[in-house]
Amino acid sequence: MAEKLLSLACIRSGESGSNRYGHVGSPLPHYPSMPKYPKGVSSKNMEGSESKVLFSVTGMTCSACAGSVEKAVKRLPGIKEAVVDVLNNRAQVLFYPTFVDVETIRGTIEDVGFEATLVEDETNEKSTYVCRLQIKGMTCTSCSTTVESALQALPGVQKAQVALATEEAEIRYDPKVVSYNQLIEAVEDTGFEGILISTGEDSSKIQLKVEGLRTSNSIRLIENSLQALPGVQEVDIDPELGKFSISYKPDLIGPRNFIEVIESTGSGRFKAMIFPQGGGRESHRDEEIKQYYRSFLWSTVFTVPVFLTSMVFMYIPGLKSGMDAKVVNMLTAGELIRWVLSTPVQFVIGRRFYTGAYKALRHGSANMDVLIALGTNAAYFYSVYSVLRAATSQSFESMDFFETSAMLISFILLGKYLEVLAKGKTSEAIAKLMDLSPDAAILLTLDSEGNVIHEEEIDSRLIQKNDVIKIIPGAKVASDGYVIWGQSHVNESMITGEARAVAKRKGDTVIGGTVNENGVLHIKATRVGSESALSQIVRLVESAQMAKAPVQKFADRISKFFVPLVIVLSFSTWLAWFLAGKFHAYPKSWIPSSMDSFQLALQFGISVMVIACPCALGLATPTAVMVGTGVGASQGVLIKGGQALESAHKVNCIVFDKTGTLTMGKPVVVNTRLFKTMVLGEFYELVAAAEVNSEHPLAKAIVEYAKKFQEDEDNPTWPEAQDFTSVTGHGVKAVVRNKELIVGNKSMMLEENIVIPLDAEEILAETEGLAQTGILVAIDRKLVGVLAISDPLKPSAGEVISILKSMKIRSIMVTGDNWGTANSIAREVGIDTVIAEAKPEDKAERVKELQASGYVVAMVGDGINDSPALVAADVGMAIGAGTDIAIEAADIVLMKSYLEDVITAIDLSRKTFVRIRLNYVWALGYNLIGIPIAAGVLFPSTRFRLPPWIAGAAMAASSVSVVCCSLLLKYYRRPKILDNLEMRGITVE
Repeated sequence: MAEKLLSLACIRSGESGSNRYGHVGSPLPHYPSMPKYPKGVSSKNMEGSESKVLFSVTGMTCSACAGSVEKAVKRLPGIKEAVVDVLNNRAQVLFYPTFVDVETIRGTIEDVGFEATLVEDETNEKSTYVCRLQIKGMTCTSCSTTVESALQALPGVQKAQVALATEEAEIRYDPKVVSYNQLIEAVEDTGFEGILISTGEDSSKIQLKVEGLRTSNSIRLIENSLQALPGVQEVDIDPELGKFSISYKPDLIGPRNFIEVIESTGSGRFKAMIFPQGGGRESHRDEEIKQYYRSFLWSTVFTVPVFLTSMVFMYIPGLKSGMDAKVVNMLTAGELIRWVLSTPVQFVIGRRFYTGAYKALRHGSANMDVLIALGTNAAYFYSVYSVLRAATSQSFESMDFFETSAMLISFILLGKYLEVLAKGKTSEAIAKLMDLSPDAAILLTLDSEGNVIHEEEIDSRLIQKNDVIKIIPGAKVASDGYVIWGQSHVNESMITGEARAVAKRKGDTVIGGTVNENGVLHIKATRVGSESALSQIVRLVESAQMAKAPVQKFADRISKFFVPLVIVLSFSTWLAWFLAGKFHAYPKSWIPSSMDSFQLALQFGISVMVIACPCALGLATPTAVMVGTGVGASQGVLIKGGQALESAHKVNCIVFDKTGTLTMGKPVVVNTRLFKTMVLGEFYELVAAAEVNSEHPLAKAIVEYAKKFQEDEDNPTWPEAQDFTSVTGHGVKAVVRNKELIVGNKSMMLEENIVIPLDAEEILAETEGLAQTGILVAIDRKLVGVLAISDPLKPSAGEVISILKSMKIRSIMVTGDNWGTANSIAREVGIDTVIAEAKPEDKAERVKELQASGYVVAMVGDGINDSPALVAADVGMAIGAGTDIAIEAADIVLMKSYLEDVITAIDLSRKTFVRIRLNYVWALGYNLIGIPIAAGVLFPSTRFRLPPWIAGAAMAASSVSVVCCSLLLKYYRRPKILDNLEMRGITVE
């Protein structure tokens, strides 16, 4: 599966205009047309920012259709060129993204009456980059929404997602319109710190530290030497750190070449190495944890004496008299000490809350920092007023709340410290994946005959494409590649979840990060750095953790008015209690002896302000999604974000593809019947020549069987096939050695008007009764043979269908195979509803029909012809051993190709959403119960009131508890019944 992740395709194939082999036709012709500019905009103003986009357009039947599409698109503002190719069902548009976007163009095509799907043009330059930023200073969903809106407003930004739980932003942008520096500036303009993690531009980028730089001439000498190398695109230099960031083409050059050039420049006085790690997600998280820890410690140093002087010393006779000693008029020593100690807590240690509140208010939003700043300021400045009045009065006895502001800040800092500590654990899955890469590798140098002449241990980050690496027993595989010498068993469980070691020999692929168990292997590196399977999986999991679940919108809506509402409630609480006291609406006995009615009202108001917690609501969904996707990845189930998780827990109908999903996907030819006298080897040579280009499992089985009739089975040669045509879901046609070959199913023969003899019909019926697939072969339009191909069921298929029934999930099988074979397979596994002889578009239509009937549908498939149905389904699940296109089209990838992981995915999604619901119940319940208690609803009947510092502690605890509730998902175990399957030996070999 991991090999399939190496090059995730961006095509939705299998609909009209593509065949079962994934061919999409010839490139588009280029026809010049006059650009159309928006009113008042000249061509000169628009130059340099154009983008090209390619659509697959279905439903066009003639040139008139193409003309109507072209005319409609050209009417749009900002269209420079539009070409429609009716033969290949394609539309290519050259446009200016400042004035029109891709979605508008696609919508225009659909308004004309055709279906348009965006296709990545492989010949076109990459026009969309993905930038990831670390954002420091966000505290609640109001902060993340502010940043997201600012990024989304930038021209050239196609999509921006900001995740509060990971404190990261993922932005898809057009580098021709906006740069990543402008993205960082936009973040900083909202009042938060943006730190670049990665951009689409640095997929092949390395940072080197150079020692020995003394002058600017030395720097310029090295820069010129690097710039002169083939494949070097850009060199950025940080002279203070001696850091050189080099962007390069990995096919032409690599990091070892840079080090050699630097060290050979300037008479060898320079020393180069990989720049020490730092600045990544984990280092930012560690720094944040340290900052909160230091702030909390310093806050505690000042707050503990404040607490003692106000709450403890007053009950110790000797100390009480010292604290009550008058300093100036009625100002006591205790009040002065508390004022002096609480001031640095309020303005130095608590400075972060002031800056956060200022930045939020400056952009018209309000966050948690606003509530904290208002609450602590009210307590602090009322206390300052009280002590100043006491210092200037002969009779006024002050009552200060310095301990309230100091303890509030201390408890909130403690809560934030515990929160970031817990949030760090939610992303442990990614950290574990990243740690799989080995630190060092053994590089081999070979002579012209392939003999090893030199071994050298190097940093694994210095591996380049086509390097030969030695993997000793017990060592991690340093790079993706293939075995060129040796044999061994490799443990791939850390990547694929497969528990048993996999045998490897010459020609087999290996995955970086897996562990070699016994023999020595020599491998040739094929994909390094960001192209590796491990990097692809890490990126997929990162993207999944960024993607918001639809249920998150609930918290986002609440966050918009939560803080303003709390401020209004807080002021209303203070006013209500103050007026009640002023007009003697409650007896004076209710007022504590050390307070007056104003001070009592102020305490209630402050308590309401600081007990309200928007953070818990904001963290309820993303923390659960982060842990859920991480747990899934560790169990071989890659879930692509919150949308997939949310949809999966509602699934009540699953549509299974047959070949490679319910069956092993490794069909073999078990019988051959000829109706014409000819040599079997010659017959298979012709058939294999027609099928050899196909990736279809049945075609591969035929070619594999045909090799047995070749002299050199390892290196077979086949005649050339001319006029090759593939008919999706039916078969292929070709001319081989001047003979017209048609290889396919019964439907294809009938469409081609080829007569099927009675004995061939009987053989087909017998084959289908044995759950085998019958393939018919016609030469020069006469039927000459029938092949029987068997694809055994996966051992766990029947049990999985049975378990799904017990979960009240309906199972349906859909296949392009014939009805006889399909019904035999369905009976064997216990599926009642079967759809056979289905083309790719039929599968997608069937999925839509089920959705219209009220079902939430999951589609499980593995092939190109499944991708339309995978996209159409509420949840698409791709079997990991399937094709690149199926994996890209799916929402969930089952890496182990185990059918029982379908149950794991659904069960995990259900458990995750139980956690999300619990989080919301707690977060909403806490606020709905806590705010009225803080406002004093229990005070008239019980005399119970919540001091502000306890309210602050409760607020801090609420967000920590939500994160901890999500973290409990780390202990998820798949249903015991699946473990029982393994214990009984029902697993896929």
